[in-house]
Amino acid sequence: MTPAARLAAAITVLDDVIAGTPGERALTQWARTHRFAGSGDRAALRDHVYDVLRARRSLAALGGGMTGRALILGLLRRDGPDPDSVFGSGGHAPDALTADERAAEQQSVTGAGAADLPDWLWPLWQEALGEEAMSAAQLQRQRAPVFLRVNLSRGTRDAAQASLLADAVPTAPHPLVDTALRVLDNPRRVAASAAYREGLVEVQDSSSQMAIARLPLLPGQRILDFCAGGGGKALALADRLGGPVWAHDIDPRRMTDIAPRAARAEVQITPLATEALRKAAPFDLILCDAPCSGSGTWRRTPDAKWRLTPERLTELNAIQSEILDRAALLTRAGSVMAYATCSVLTAENEGIVAPFLERHPDWTRIDRMALQPTEHHDGFQMSVMRRT
Repeated sequence: MTPAARLAAAITVLDDVIAGTPGERALTQWARTHRFAGSGDRAALRDHVYDVLRARRSLAALGGGMTGRALILGLLRRDGPDPDSVFGSGGHAPDALTADERAAEQQSVTGAGAADLPDWLWPLWQEALGEEAMSAAQLQRQRAPVFLRVNLSRGTRDAAQASLLADAVPTAPHPLVDTALRVLDNPRRVAASAAYREGLVEVQDSSSQMAIARLPLLPGQRILDFCAGGGGKALALADRLGGPVWAHDIDPRRMTDIAPRAARAEVQITPLATEALRKAAPFDLILCDAPCSGSGTWRRTPDAKWRLTPERLTELNAIQSEILDRAALLTRAGSVMAYATCSVLTAENEGIVAPFLERHPDWTRIDRMALQPTEHHDGFQMSVMRRT
């Protein structure tokens, strides 16, 4: 596919997204009906679509409308090349620009529009981030860096760098956490690299690695990853602990990848069904990485910020509170529980922890980590509590 044809495809996918189809589903549907497209075409298409979704409101102002065509026009006006080199350039390119499209006034945006956030969400974002609200929101327009976690039980960070470089994946050490590497080029080659195949590295944002590094782990502790999902944090816990870790998720299907990932990393992780939790308890440390809006990671999942609603945020808050209450039942005196989200919103962090501490006076907060999105990490928050 030519560059112009890829942009034409992005217009089609974006129209589906605007009509209500989730971004990943729209991309998958396009790929299934355009099997001639190669992996490079699909990757470029994904990049175009996600670049637009990260900045949908400001690009609509530049392009003159909220259609796939207008959004791609806005993207070209912001980043280049000249729209006339794309629209009407022949082949499978988008049709030439109309007189109305050329004459449409490019609007300025302020407030939520300049932040590329929904109107209802902008006050919550400002409440959480204060003077940094606009800069943090605008950072979310950029593509997120790719970070790797080095399994230190398998090798050193220097060894991981050397192995990755041999497979044309240059990296740099992270300045804030000793397990992390930032991928400088060729991130799509990571999964095929020897370092990844042999369990020396895993893909994991540095914010999660920083959180694991702050947990008060001790040899021989019984540790549970209560909302394990695919097991990324359970793997990191097991590597740091040097011993077995238990993992649970309310939907066991989400834990399907844990066994092969643990085997590759040569760590021991035991999945637990919900009905098996009480028998396996008590635990010395429980990590509750709760389902959330993901507002600290929206440069990775930009579709999510446009699909979030006040009603869904309220539902998430109820789930988050329930998770803490349920996990607390699996502890004993002296146990530690860490509540974490990849959200920066107060309602999902302090708005959950403070009421929990009021309901449970036998729990005391002993540490708190609050990260906003930067070039070094995603947005992430964690409160560590001890049962007295």
